[in-house]
Amino acid sequence: MSNVASRHFGHRSGITVAMPSASRVAALMAGVAGVALLWVVGFSEIEVLHNVAHDTRHSHVFPCH
Repeated sequence: MSNVASRHFGHRSGITVAMPSASRVAALMAGVAGVALLWVVGFSEIEVLHNVAHDTRHSHVFPCH
């Protein structure tokens, strides 16, 4: 249990709930925010935003068409 904190609810129940570490939660939230940002910009009606996302995909050698 090196990466998870455990918490005991009640002294008689014996229920243990594993809670993820703060760094894992932060990494997950950053990943979700990044994917959401790319999704919104990639499908944007504003041509400049779409072109920036398109050029970024190509600069990372990620095929998009």
